[in-house]
Amino acid sequence: MSTGNQKNAPLLVMRNIKKDFFGNQVLTDINLTLDAGQVLGLVGENGAGKSTLMKILFGMDEIRETGGYGGDILFDGEKVEFATPFDALAKGIGMVHQEFSLIPGFTATENILLNREPQRKSVISEVFGERTNILNRKAMDDQSARAIEKMGVKIDGNMVISSMPVGHKQFTEIARELSKDQLKLLILDEPTAVLTEHEALALLDSIRGMASRGIAVIFITHRLHEILSVCDHVAVMRDGCLVQNVPAKDTTVQDITRWMVGRNVTSSQEERRPIPETETVMSIRRLWVDMPGEIVRDVNLDVREGEILGIGGLAGQGKLGIPNGIMGLYEAGGQVTFRGKPIPLNAPRNCLDASLAFVSEDRRGVGLLLDESLEWNIAFPAMQIQNKFLKRYLGGLVKWRDEKAIREVTQKYIDQLAIKCTSSKQNAKELSGGNQQKVCLAKTFALEPQFLFVSEPTRGIDVGAKALVLEALKQFNRESGVTIVMISSELEELRQICDRIAIVSGGKIAGILPAADSSEDFGMLMVSQVK
Repeated sequence: MSTGNQKNAPLLVMRNIKKDFFGNQVLTDINLTLDAGQVLGLVGENGAGKSTLMKILFGMDEIRETGGYGGDILFDGEKVEFATPFDALAKGIGMVHQEFSLIPGFTATENILLNREPQRKSVISEVFGERTNILNRKAMDDQSARAIEKMGVKIDGNMVISSMPVGHKQFTEIARELSKDQLKLLILDEPTAVLTEHEALALLDSIRGMASRGIAVIFITHRLHEILSVCDHVAVMRDGCLVQNVPAKDTTVQDITRWMVGRNVTSSQEERRPIPETETVMSIRRLWVDMPGEIVRDVNLDVREGEILGIGGLAGQGKLGIPNGIMGLYEAGGQVTFRGKPIPLNAPRNCLDASLAFVSEDRRGVGLLLDESLEWNIAFPAMQIQNKFLKRYLGGLVKWRDEKAIREVTQKYIDQLAIKCTSSKQNAKELSGGNQQKVCLAKTFALEPQFLFVSEPTRGIDVGAKALVLEALKQFNRESGVTIVMISSELEELRQICDRIAIVSGGKIAGILPAADSSEDFGMLMVSQVK
């Protein structure tokens, strides 16, 4: 019989946790302790074993179906072995996964209270029993609003998930867990990866609020400054082992980075090249875009040949809407010209035929063929659009895949972007989130476009790989002469590789500054009200 959590006894103890997948050891003797109301930062490079450890704790089917795990878990003073996530939920453990688990056709409120909806009796249910109760919509709205309020961020409880921007979907996931009265431990796997700096700060405040109410939090993120800002302890994993577990106040971002990658990582701040004073390659006039959660109502912008132009701004102000509208993913109006020729809007194929390309911020919804191999993911767009990687027979009447060329181009980008995989034949869905993002970049590089929109290119990518991806974009720009427009929620990331940065506010361009200008100057533009 459980005695419950004794005073000063840990809420969670993970002891000698081991896990292998088909003979490949992915976790080795992990020992972790967590107290009620404590915030633990769990960090490590992609593939270090963080998500696998949390899947074990949460009772995910994937663990049971691959032979289970070794070691013991004690929760609230009782030894547990959760057969399913429902068992973990019943004990008071919640988890917000890196990839969303929402029902697209339901509203935020319906997702937040799914299977826990307040009901009221009707005349029919008095006769036929509670199965014929009806939903108490007012109580649902009230409970949902309270959960949303705990985050300090406004989202529309009545908005359908399929119409939401990715940041609002993330907040809906978190609100769903906060709405549960029995919540004792919340696992957050990369919750700020899709959020802007402003939204992320609000979430960090929310985590502090949870801790003050006695809820423990395991916070997985690649944004190391957030770890130091909100966590009590930092646990660092590398190659399936726990290499450090220290109080957050006793460490630095540099220490954590060195422990994560086993080497010193420096952000290469090479001397800035002069801002290209070249001809305008793309001209955008009076652009509006009808994208849920984004305001794009009158964007005027000129992009210079060969530059890397950054677009930043707070959430919902329009930065994500600009590339999605131009590339035809959402209805748009206005005029866009590329190399002097008009680009028809609302026609994605015309953009691709004009040698424009787009890496979306929504890698699973737009970016990948999850059930296909890396070879197919990387080569297929260029094969379909440009007839690359095809052998021609009978004077071109018959075309067939050039398997050797497909394998070679895939291996080229696996090496260049350090994609962690078993082989080029591995399915995209089996990769970690950060490595999936690299595949999205690789398939776009294989198109060899003249102009590239790339939206949140380092979302969910660890500190070592982030520098590598930014360097790859810089190299693609310098060596191939590709003009790049990079949209990011992280201002410092934009300042690191861009020549100029445009800030969007209220659906318009608030201003454009050289990337070397101060953070304060960019901050002023972000909060400015553009007439």
